[in-house]
Parts: sequence; C-alpha cells; structure tokens
Amino acid sequence: MNRKWCAPLLSVTFGSCKIPVSWDAPFKPCSHKYPLIIFSHGLGAFRTVYSAICVEMASRGFVVMALEHRDHSASATYFCKLDPETPDFPEAQIREEWLSYQGVPKGQKEFRFRNPQLHQRANECIRGLKLIRSIDSGKDVVNLLRTDFDLSVLKDNVDLSKVSVMGHSFGGTTAVLALVKEAQFKCAVALDAWMFPLENSVYPKVTKPVLFVNTESFQTAESVAKMKKISAVSKETKVITILGTVHQSQTDFTFLAGNLVNRVFRTRGTTDPYQGLDITSQASLAFLQKHLQLKEDFDRWDSLLEGVGDSVVPDSPLQKSSL
Repeated sequence: MNRKWCAPLLSVTFGSCKIPVSWDAPFKPCSHKYPLIIFSHGLGAFRTVYSAICVEMASRGFVVMALEHRDHSASATYFCKLDPETPDFPEAQIREEWLSYQGVPKGQKEFRFRNPQLHQRANECIRGLKLIRSIDSGKDVVNLLRTDFDLSVLKDNVDLSKVSVMGHSFGGTTAVLALVKEAQFKCAVALDAWMFPLENSVYPKVTKPVLFVNTESFQTAESVAKMKKISAVSKETKVITILGTVHQSQTDFTFLAGNLVNRVFRTRGTTDPYQGLDITSQASLAFLQKHLQLKEDFDRWDSLLEGVGDSVVPDSPLQKSSL
C-alpha cells in the first residue's frame, strides 16, 4: 500500500491507541494507605477495555483491581492458572485457559440465564477483595501474569476500611449486587448499569450509597425507575446522566475508534469523549471521597452529584437533548 495513504486511512479508522501509563512501573509508597476499587467489566467486554477510567482512578490514588469474569460474559478472553502436571518446570506451570462468550441458549429466558451469571460475578468481586486482603496481610500470593511486578510491595499499603466496587453495564449491576453481598464494600459506582438481570428481592437490601452515572442513549424509563427504587431506600444514592453520550462512551472503544469506525458502530456520542471521561471520573471521585471519607480535594466536583454542570443532568432527561 502506498505509504502516503496509510496515515490518513488509519486516522480515519482508528483514534487514540495509547494510555498514559508505564508497564511494570515501581510502586509509589505514600504516607497513608491506598483506598481500593474493585472494577467489573460489562457484557461482551473484558477487563482491558476500561483502561481510561481505571487509569484515571489509579492516578488519583486508588489501587484498582480490574477483574476478568469467568461466567462466559466476556468476549473471547482467558485467565492464567497453574498446571499441576508440570511441577518441575515453574514457567511451564502457568497456562492460559480460554473462555468463550456464551449467548442465551435457545428457548431459555434471558433473565434465567443472566441472573446466575450476575451472582457469580458479584462473588468474583468478593473473591478479588479476599485476594487483596491476603496480599495486604503479607501472604505469599503467586502472580500468574508474566510480569515483573512484585505483589508483596502492596503489603500494609491497602486501606481495607476504604473499599468500593465499580463497574460498567452488566458490571454496574454486578457492583450493586456485590455491595449487598459484602459488608466491606462501603459504596458502589455503577456506570450505565444494565439493571435487567437483578431480581426484585435485592432492591430493598441496597441500603448503602450507589452512584449511577448514565449515558443519554442507553437507559430506558424502566431501568431508571429501578435505580430510583434504590435511591428511595438509600438516600445517599445519586442518579445522573451525561448528555450527548452513548453506552460505549464509558469504555476505551470511544477513544480507539476513528470517524469511520464510529459511524458504523456508534462508539461515541456528540459530547467529546475526553469531556465525558472527565465528568464520569470527577463525579465518581467526589462520590468516593464522601463515602470513603477520603482527605482529598475531590469535593470540588460535588455539584456533579446533583446533576449540575455542563452536559450533565440529574436523573434521566425526559427527552433526548440537542447536544
């Protein structure tokens, strides 16, 4: 291909493919312990398509644990495990086990299929928290990823009294259920939560604070009504909507896609993706400061929690905006 055409074609097809991080960077100790966020991915997604939001939260002083769920809701992903058949070869002990995405079986009701997945996902969030507890206590935990990062540096550096759970779409509802199941989770941030798989009996049990950060195009009146059931029980629960955004606006796809890909897959709305990320992260930080009792300056964004600011409204708009 003629090289002079490559760059314009790539720029139209793909957007930004970089994130501001250093691989295996040394752990930065500080005078206080780091609060913890457990992050749950959405349906058909996987842990690495939320780099933008997870990196942003980590840059603000959180340890962020992004999970890879094993409920077959991820899109063609894998996890690492020890192979007991090769005990004499440490490197060979680690093998990748692939998990394929599973759709709803023919003839089965979607709720009956997705609800058990939801509970598995919430339990995996709790399992992730237990793993961090072990690492923080100094237990020797094998890192199965091929990385030089030494998990032992996290010993006594995670503030287990300041733990939250966060997720997008299916992961947003996972965060809500995990909040009910695990006492150590103090609050939850649900990004454009897909409320459908959550059974009605759970709603009265969501007594701890939840921040629902919705996009404009994804949510329905029925879904928002379910969120309001929770806000009726937990007075600290907030529901806000970012105008001019789509469901993918809270994932990396909104940055990865160029104009051509966006036209086909609609990976972003009319609001600038970076502005959308700022609103999402700033509202989340203000919420977490309040409910994890952090000594930061994130309260400067408290107005976003009331739906006050550019491109943000409380609850859900009655009609589509003109943004």
